[in-house]
Amino acid sequence: MRTLTRRILGGVLFLVFSAGVAAQTAGAGTYPSKSVRIVVPFAAGGPADNYARFIAQRLSDSLGQAFVVDNRPGGGSVIGTDVAAKSAPDGYTLLMMSNTHTVNETLLPNKPFQLMRDFVPVAPVNYSDLVLVAHPSLPARNLSELIKLAASKPGKLNYASSGPGTPYHMAGELFKSMAGIYLVHIPYRGSSGARTDVIGGQVDMMFDAVTTMAEQARSGRVKALATTGLKRSDVLPDVPTLHEAGVPGYEATIWLGLMAPRGTPKAVVDKLNEAVTRIAGLPEVKQLWTKQGATSMSMNPEAFDKYLREDIAKWAGVIKSAGIKAD
Repeated sequence: MRTLTRRILGGVLFLVFSAGVAAQTAGAGTYPSKSVRIVVPFAAGGPADNYARFIAQRLSDSLGQAFVVDNRPGGGSVIGTDVAAKSAPDGYTLLMMSNTHTVNETLLPNKPFQLMRDFVPVAPVNYSDLVLVAHPSLPARNLSELIKLAASKPGKLNYASSGPGTPYHMAGELFKSMAGIYLVHIPYRGSSGARTDVIGGQVDMMFDAVTTMAEQARSGRVKALATTGLKRSDVLPDVPTLHEAGVPGYEATIWLGLMAPRGTPKAVVDKLNEAVTRIAGLPEVKQLWTKQGATSMSMNPEAFDKYLREDIAKWAGVIKSAGIKAD
């Protein structure tokens, strides 16, 4: 009787396991069967929005269903990210995230989600340098003059960002710390408003993505003082890096990636990773992004998970050592 019971129980467990595997495989095979939402927790017009739309269009072409961008800016990415975190883990809601999210794990400990608890990594997209730009009226022709001006007028100059914890904010705080100056941080709801006010002269300066601000610098609407990579940007080759222009060792970038609510089937995550990796690796895409100042990234979900955890630890060290606080 015991032997029969064991056999029945074993058979039931085998059927349950097989059904689960089959369901996941079938789900990946038919995925997506309806439109997919990509939540972008940043304002329209910035790098996250632009590249989310770029990837969305090509995922639509590749996987045969519409991938639709849903902008939910505010709170330094917290508002939109929380929307994604509370969505069903079925592969039909994705999050376009950036190093804002890895910074916020330390900078905003009381937010309603935890990145590595509530999401699973899908795929990285690309990274790009930032550029420090100022309104033409600012009486500093280069980075050295800016540092001297700020040192002579502590707290009189200001810089804009797209919100606490964003790469633009952290680039500014890192600059302040390494240059030994004090600038007033003015956070905005998104990068578009910050950019508009710097161009209009309401704010002195900001760090912005090279991919977004290069044309404004070339047209003279702002003056580019320095870029944030360790080598000069191919997009702005005449602009020195902060590293060479007076802040040795300075480096800051913005990178983008996709995540999904935790519980999303692994087969679906793997399918999305394969599709995004293929798109980012296309020669014509890499060439286009290089012209814009961006570089493709490629990792499987496990490698991306490791990358995210290491970036969280890196920025935790910077934030704590520099005493950076959310405004």
